[in-house]
Amino acid sequence: MDDERAIEEVLDTIGDEHARRVLAAISREPRSAKDLSEECDLSLPTVYRRIEMLTQYDLVKDQTLVADDGNHYKVYESNFESTVISLEDDEYKVRIYREENLPDRFSQLWDDLNPE
Repeated sequence: MDDERAIEEVLDTIGDEHARRVLAAISREPRSAKDLSEECDLSLPTVYRRIEMLTQYDLVKDQTLVADDGNHYKVYESNFESTVISLEDDEYKVRIYREENLPDRFSQLWDDLNPE
């Protein structure tokens, strides 16, 4: 997939109202699909579709837990700290910052401050 199409699809995903509601809920704490359905007032299939969309761009990660009764279920959580969307030379750029790439963020900031 080319970068321009990928950026457009990420913007479309983030632009989806239901996806934003799911992201907002899981940014506070991990939640199951059932909890998301109730909190966001969305049907369970809608929640699963949005989670699938968000997972496609690595914006959501999941973890399998075991309930007291032995049943397994997944909880979903945000997989990024922040997103910056910029317009440079008539071209959109999307940068997704993740906790694990803080050294990369510092390097990028340093490079931005010290152009050669």
